[in-house]
This record gives sequence, structure tokens and C-alpha cells, in this order.
Amino acid sequence: MGRHQSGHNSGVLHAGLYYKPGSLKAKLAVEGIRHMRAFCAEHGIPHETCGKLVVAVSNDELPRLRELLARGAANGLAGLRWLEPEAMREIEPHVAGVAAVHVPEEGIADYPAVCRKLAELIRASGGEVRLNSSVETIERDGAGWRVNGEAFDYLINCAGLHSDRVLALAGERRTTRIVPFRGEYFAMTGEGAKLVRHLIYPVPDPAFPFLGVHFTRMIGGGVECGPNAVLATSREGYTKTDFRWGDVADTLSFPGFWKFFAKYPSVAAYEVRRSLSRAEFCRSLQRLVPAVESHHLAPGGAGVRAQAIAENGTPVQDFDIVERANALHVVNAPSPGATASLAIADYLLDRAGPG
Repeated sequence: MGRHQSGHNSGVLHAGLYYKPGSLKAKLAVEGIRHMRAFCAEHGIPHETCGKLVVAVSNDELPRLRELLARGAANGLAGLRWLEPEAMREIEPHVAGVAAVHVPEEGIADYPAVCRKLAELIRASGGEVRLNSSVETIERDGAGWRVNGEAFDYLINCAGLHSDRVLALAGERRTTRIVPFRGEYFAMTGEGAKLVRHLIYPVPDPAFPFLGVHFTRMIGGGVECGPNAVLATSREGYTKTDFRWGDVADTLSFPGFWKFFAKYPSVAAYEVRRSLSRAEFCRSLQRLVPAVESHHLAPGGAGVRAQAIAENGTPVQDFDIVERANALHVVNAPSPGATASLAIADYLLDRAGPG
């Protein structure tokens, strides 16, 4: 249960700092973190509101940090604070930088445990949870649907890494394509684990389509750092050697991928180099915490981000939900998808209407 994206993410509860005010992602992230915290508290699921620092390491990052503070305030985050170096080092003594924004609502949670509890509640309500069940065919059946020959009144597609394929099985054109990016983590060991108390994130670089490496205290103990973002050769490819020709062909045959690659060639090359070099990975971490050394890093886990990319090569930034008669398709719901999952569910049920 929760063996793929839900069990391979960083375990962070995202509060909605980064997302464009008024966007669906911003709305559902803010609703979602509060809903998820309440769900965890109600059912005894391990979680902690430990707070996060978003750190500007140089003066040229200060305007972007101020914009993040304004976005967070516009999105309704509580308790945001601008911190000068002395104040931010009271929270994280080893952090570098010229300023930071403190996000006290952010935290960590055990998402696989959330999945197990949801399955338990579904079964207790008379529902059914089927694992290891592939979707082979989807056909219209009057006002309803037949999935693998079985009749259903309503179709909701939340297939994550395979959402675009399920969309196509339902007869829709894939105007966006899921391109999988593997995010690799290191675990902090020995004295390195004592260098981080909470969550430490960089100010996102607008020239880079993803958030960047950061430090995360884990709900089960210890500290992870990462992820990078390298093109995965399997949609469920958690190691460098995982390979599925069908997944590779799906990516390479999509013109939007090549347009994306043309926009970010140096970034793509750097991510591959950092994936192959612990020293390079360590240098990127030292921007935030200079005391980190290569011997503090042990191989950690990895996840795969289901990133929807449009035909023009632009990563889809907002949650993308396609509505059809008696059907809803969640085509794009990457981070903060786990945090927002319960709010996404409420949104889908509201769109689906009575019954």
C-alpha cells in the first residue's frame, strides 16, 4: 500500500508557499495541509509540524524570497516571518544565507500509513481496494463506463504516473504527456545528521523547472537531502538501471519532451552529472549548509515525479483536471499532491455531484 509515489516522496507536509495565488494548486495545498494534519491526528498517524526555512543564500535571491513571502501571505498561510541571519540561525544554527522565510505550518508525515488507514476506512464503509490490478480497457457503456469489461457509473482517474495513459484509454487525446523524473536522495549520517533540525529549502531558481535539493527531517528519524531530477527510463524506475522500453519510447516520441529538453539543456546535463557524482551533489547542498561533507552522505531512496509536460515543452505547473460526462481525470498532481490529496478528493467529489 502506497508503494510508489506515496511511499517514495520526502514525506513533507507542504503549506502552499510557492504556488501562484488563485491557482488550484495553491487553494488545495492550503486546504490540504490542514485537512491532512487533522486526519493524522484523528487516526494516530505519525506527523509533526516542525516548520521550514526557505533560505536566500545571496543578495540576488532576495527579490524572489520576498515574492515567496507575498505569495504565502496571499494564499493564507499563518505565521510567516522574514528572518535576518541571526534569527534564522536560532532555528537552524548551521544554515548559510543572507535571509530566510520561516514557514511554521509545514511539517512531515507518514504517507504510507495514511494510505493504509484510507484503505481500512474504505473497506469498513463497504468499498473495495484492489491492488496490483492493471487497467487494460475503458469503454463507454451508455451513460457509464466499462473498465476491463466491468460496469461502473462514474470514472475518476487518479493514476499518477500513468494518468495520461488512462486518459487515452478513455478516448481522450493526450495533449500533455507524463514525463518521469527520478529524484534521488542521500541520507545524512553521523555528525552530518546533527547539522539539520527541521526543513531547509532553497529559493527556487526560475531557470530550473523543479524546486532544487533541500534537507528534510524524516518522520521515522534521521535527515534526508535531495532530490535531484534526472530523466527516468521507467515510470516506476527508482534505480539507475530500471528500464522499460515502452516508457522510454513514450517519452522520446513526444515532441513536447524535445522542446522541454531544448529549453533546459544545461540543467539536464548538470542533473545527470550530479546524479553520478556524490561530490557534486555535496557541493549543491553546501550552498545551504556549508558544514556538510561528502562522508556525511549515504545512499538514500528515490522517487519518480509524474510531471505533465505540454506539447510546447512547458511543464504544467497547476493541478490539471479534465472533466467529461461522468468522468474526471487528474492528469497532473505532482508535489504537493500528497499533502493536498484529501482536499483533491473533496474537490473531485464536489465536481462529480450528488451520488
